[in-house]
Amino acid sequence: MRIVWVLLALFACGGPMARLLSGNPTADAGAAGAGVDSSVDAGVIAAGDAGVIAAGDAGVDPHSADYLAFMGAGSLHLHPDFGGQYGQPFVIVPADQPRVPMSFLYASQSEPGPYPFPQDVPIQANEDRHATVLVRDECRIYETYNTYASGSGFRADSGAIFDLVSGAPRPDGWTSATAAGLPILPGLARYDEAVEQGEIRHALAFTAGGTAHAYVAPATHSSGSTNAAYAPPMGLRV
Repeated sequence: MRIVWVLLALFACGGPMARLLSGNPTADAGAAGAGVDSSVDAGVIAAGDAGVIAAGDAGVDPHSADYLAFMGAGSLHLHPDFGGQYGQPFVIVPADQPRVPMSFLYASQSEPGPYPFPQDVPIQANEDRHATVLVRDECRIYETYNTYASGSGFRADSGAIFDLVSGAPRPDGWTSATAAGLPILPGLARYDEAVEQGEIRHALAFTAGGTAHAYVAPATHSSGSTNAAYAPPMGLRV
């Protein structure tokens, strides 16, 4: 299932990623006992990221109601998928984590290896098999899609590296583990936020039943499934 991002922001390591780096090195989004502290203001974002716009400052699309209607906003509720099959695990590693070789099916749209993946890197349990690694001190996220161990390293359909200091977007037309050219980790809801603090102070990502063959900034890629009018494009903010 592919992801449509809501009010996506690439966070600088001085923001929520800073507290994340001080928490448990291995966590599952939404999992109890993850030990990740995200109490810092999640509004701190990478300087110069033109794709980040505060919700209160963004103009409303004239077809907003049409997009929402297509996604079933009048009858469907936002449903969280924590742990189990759809929960997204991630791991935090030190800057000196050994790099391992990587091979990618879509190499022309992937940053080449080696990647700082431990041999036991947690991989999402469903068919997407996402892997997410945040490198401490380096302030970079490494993410792959359809990930499998292979020899001394890993193979995947695609691989992406996100610099949380610069917030630089991927080249236009490049995919990522989300198929939108965007990272997974900053858009996750974690246990410490949703349960312990009772407040999520950053953008969330969600999936929709169908997406358009189009994308809008900050997305750089689409894997659309329908030509229906007002199907949400990748990168849509709601």
